[in-house]
Amino acid sequence: MKSLQEYTMVTRPDDNGTFVSYVPALPGCHAWGETPDEARRELAHVFDMIREEYDQAGRLLPQDVDLVANHAR
Repeated sequence: MKSLQEYTMVTRPDDNGTFVSYVPALPGCHAWGETPDEARRELAHVFDMIREEYDQAGRLLPQDVDLVANHAR
C-alpha cells in the first residue's frame, strides 16, 4: 500500500494568511494549517482517510503525477 511520501506534495501560502498542502495526484487530498508544518500534518490525516476509502472500495491509489512549477514575474 502506498504512503504519502511516495507522492508529490505541494505546500503554499493561501490567500487568507494560512497555508494549504495538497497531493495533485489525489483529488480531494488537501488540508490547511496556520503554518506549513501544520498543513502537512493535516494532509497526512486526510491522506490516511482517502487511502482507507480506496482500500475499502478495493481500488488502488493512482500513480503520482509529474509537476512543473513556474513563477510568474
